Amino acid sequence: MNWAVIRRWLREPLLHFLVLGVALFGLYSWLHRGQLHTPNEIFVSRAQVSSLQAQFERVWQRPANADELQHLVDNWVREEIFYREGLAMGLDRDDPVVRRRVGQKIQFIVESVAPELPTTAELQAWLDAHPASYTIEPRYSLRQVFFDPQRHGMNLERDIATTRRVLANGANDAGDSTLLPFEMQDAAQWEVERTFGPEFTAALKDLPVGGWQGPLKSAFGLHLVQLGDRTGGHAPALEQVRALVERDLLQARAVKANEVIYDKLRANYRVRVESAPAPDGPAG
Repeated sequence: MNWAVIRRWLREPLLHFLVLGVALFGLYSWLHRGQLHTPNEIFVSRAQVSSLQAQFERVWQRPANADELQHLVDNWVREEIFYREGLAMGLDRDDPVVRRRVGQKIQFIVESVAPELPTTAELQAWLDAHPASYTIEPRYSLRQVFFDPQRHGMNLERDIATTRRVLANGANDAGDSTLLPFEMQDAAQWEVERTFGPEFTAALKDLPVGGWQGPLKSAFGLHLVQLGDRTGGHAPALEQVRALVERDLLQARAVKANEVIYDKLRANYRVRVESAPAPDGPAG
């Protein structure tokens, strides 16, 4: 007899797991004598069979034949039996994954309750209470000519002045080459800021409409800018943002309704939290 091999096997974690499992199953069988063989019905509904068939078709892009469908049903029954036996043995307890999944399903059921559609008066009241969330941003129509300060060096101011005179005479090909757009029409403030940066966009608020102005500084360099039109930001009428207001109000109502349901469920439980042991003090 090779005792070294036996000792190595005895140290295997898998063997310990199997022995523990057998012991737990034996203990459960002894505590529930006569119950393990109690007949329980497993009903595979037509809807469940259709669901299994649909899952097969999604994977294999064809319907399952009779043998394949029977195999799917047999596997489902096998899983159901193991699931029920696991619940009967309490294997779902203290399992964070199972606990989280069941909780998520309950939460999904709670959240699936759709709140009533709000009236126009309720939507207007929500809009009046949250004006900053729906303010329509300013919009700009502009043209710009770009200057790279490093390229012009000491001649930067002179070149900008020269280009301003050229632009005033109707030229459109002045300035340095760039991938930045020469023209933006009716662009929202966020579009201009995304393109040229916040410093450039902030300067547009006080820029006169009409002739070429600047230079304005951006994240890329300097720009002569001709502002063609500017529409100031303003609070919208309800009809302009009705869909957004309705979405936000329904979401707020759903959150509130979920909290009400939880509070009612929570009232059925008495929660006791055992304090953690105090840390040991410094050794004296």
